[in-house]
Amino acid sequence: MLNQKPNTHGATTRAIAALTAAASIALLGACASPGIAPRAEIDAARASISQAESAGALDSAPVELLSARDKLGKAEAAVRDEHFEQARRLATQAEVEAEVAERKSRAVKAQTAATELERSNELLRKELERKNRP
Repeated sequence: MLNQKPNTHGATTRAIAALTAAASIALLGACASPGIAPRAEIDAARASISQAESAGALDSAPVELLSARDKLGKAEAAVRDEHFEQARRLATQAEVEAEVAERKSRAVKAQTAATELERSNELLRKELERKNRP
């Protein structure tokens, strides 16, 4: 019999192929996992909606407030379905819309106060004019 070396080339190739397949499966599994639920984003959206409500947004900015509530509801549904990226995006949008509602509400209140102040000043002016007439 001839002095032959064992055929390790085929075994090495099969080992590399098996490792590559295992790594590919692990990588695909990681990509398919849902990730982490966006709890912080949802909590921030809830807090922003609460602040907007406290600022009177239901009266002054109802469209923005209702849109924020709707997006928060959709974000919560996306979390239940484990669509975490979609949930994160919707929660962030809900937070921004709630902030817009709050600012709009505060602006409306400030405008109302400014208008009332102008009216009061005008009344005082007229009263002074009336008292200063001979």
